[in-house]
Amino acid sequence: MEGTTKLDESQANAIEKSLWEAADKLRKNIDAAEYKHVVLGLIFLKYISDAFEELYQKLAAGEGELAGADPEDKDEYTAENVFFVPPEARWANLRNRAKDPKIGTIIDSAMEAIERDNKSLKGVLPKVYARGNLDPVNLGQLIDKFSNIDIGNTKARSADILGHVFEYFLGQFALAEGKKGGQFYTPRSVVQLLVEMLEPYKGRVFDPCCGSGGMFVQSEKFVGSHQGRREDISIYGQESNQTTWRLCKMNLAIRKIDTSDVRWNNEGSFLNNAFKDLKADYIIANPPFNDSDWSGDQLRKDGRWGYGAPPAGNANYAWIQHFLYHLNPSHGHAGFVMAKGALTSKSSGEGDIRKQLIEARLMDCIVNLPPKLFLNTQIPASLWFMRRGKSYRREEILFIDARDLGHLINRRTREFSEGDIAKVAKVYHNWRSEDDGYADVKGFCKSATIDEVAKLDYVLTPGRYVGLEDTEDDFDFPTRFNELKAELESQMEQEATLNERILNNLSKLKINE
Repeated sequence: MEGTTKLDESQANAIEKSLWEAADKLRKNIDAAEYKHVVLGLIFLKYISDAFEELYQKLAAGEGELAGADPEDKDEYTAENVFFVPPEARWANLRNRAKDPKIGTIIDSAMEAIERDNKSLKGVLPKVYARGNLDPVNLGQLIDKFSNIDIGNTKARSADILGHVFEYFLGQFALAEGKKGGQFYTPRSVVQLLVEMLEPYKGRVFDPCCGSGGMFVQSEKFVGSHQGRREDISIYGQESNQTTWRLCKMNLAIRKIDTSDVRWNNEGSFLNNAFKDLKADYIIANPPFNDSDWSGDQLRKDGRWGYGAPPAGNANYAWIQHFLYHLNPSHGHAGFVMAKGALTSKSSGEGDIRKQLIEARLMDCIVNLPPKLFLNTQIPASLWFMRRGKSYRREEILFIDARDLGHLINRRTREFSEGDIAKVAKVYHNWRSEDDGYADVKGFCKSATIDEVAKLDYVLTPGRYVGLEDTEDDFDFPTRFNELKAELESQMEQEATLNERILNNLSKLKINE
C-alpha cells in the first residue's frame, strides 16, 4: 500500500519479544497447550478487526468509486477479500469492555458472530475465553497489550506486525510445549532451508501434513522477497488434527493466503486423500517420523505404491511415495524432512523401495541435519529432495553433510542461522546450475554418481560420500594439558576457600549458641 513501510527486522523482533513476555506473564497456571489458543485467537481477532476497520473508514468516507457505499454491507468486504466483523466483535468494543468481569463470555460471543458472517472461518475460531481457569482480569490485560500493537498511523503497518507476531508466538508456544509442540510446528529455520532450496516461485504448492501452515507462510515470503507475485502460487494442504488445522487456517488468513484448499479430516492423507487428482509443482512437508499407526494393513494394494508396498509398521516410505504420486510428472520437485534411518533401512522391503527410487533417477539431494533441531523428537533427521523429469545431473545425487551447522538457542534446541541456510542452498543451486559453479568440498558436499551409490548398496547417508574434512593437525597437546591442569587447580583452590568459609561460619553459629 502506498505510503506504508514495513518494519525492519530488529524493530519487529523487539515488538514480538516484548509482547510475548507480557503475554506469558499473564499465563499463570494455565498450560501452554491451552493458553496458545487464548492468545493466538486474540491476535487473529485483532488482525481481522484492523483490516475491517481500515476498509470501513474508506467506505464511510464514500470518495470516488466508493461514493454511496454502505460500510455495514457484508458484500463490500467480500469483494475486497476482507473479513466482515459484526459490531459486537469489533476490537474497539472489546477494548472498551476489557475490564468487564464477563469479558470471557463477550469474546466467545464475538468469535461465534464472526464465524456466522464468514463461512470460511466456520469451526475455526477458539471459543475458550469463558472457562473458569482463565482470570478475566488477565484476559482484559491481554486485550490492552494487543491494543497497543498499532505502530505509526496505518492499519496496514499493524497488519504486517500482527503477521510477524502470530508466527513468532507459534514458535514460542511450540518451545514451551516441548515434545507436544513439535506436533503442530516445524522450526522456522528448517522450513526456511527447505523453501530456499526448492525456490517455489510459481505453481501449486502442496503439503499433505501441513501442521500450522509454516511451509506455506515461508513459501509466500520467499516469493515476496524475490519480487515475485503471490498470486502465482496456489496452496493445497491437508491436516488430520483439527486443532492444528484451526491454527493453520488462522496463520494463513492473517497473511492473506487463500485457505480454501487447506482441508481437515481425521482419517489423514493415507486413508482419506483429499486431493486424489492433484499433481503439484512443489511438495514441502515434515511428516511424522516412523509412524507405526498409519493403517498400512488396509492399504497393501494402494495405487500410490509404484516402487513397492511400504511396511505396515512404518510410514516413512509410504509418505515418500505419497509425495511422488502427487508430483507433476514433467517437473515436480519435492523437499521434505525424513527420519535419518530411512537413508539406510533394509527392513520389510524398505531397502528395495529405496533402490527403485534411486534407479528411477528420482533422487536429487540428501542433507544430513544436526541434532536438536526438532522439538518433538531426538530421532536424527535428514532432508530429502526428489525431482520428476530430471535431465541435468540425471546420473548424480548431491550429498550435503550439515551436521556441524546451526547454533543452540537453549540447552535442548538448535537452529540454523541465515548464513547456514544460504550456505547449504547455494551449494544445491550451484550443483543444479549448468554454469559449472559447483565443486565438491571434502567433509561437506559431494556429487556422487548412481554407480557410486549402487556400490555402497544404495545407502544414502551423506557421511559415506562426503568423507572427512581436511584439517591441519596443529593441536598443541602439552599446552592444552597445562591449561586444563591450571583450570582444575584454580577450581580446587576456590572450593577449598569456600569450605573454609563455611566451616568458619558454622563455628560462629556454635559460639553464639
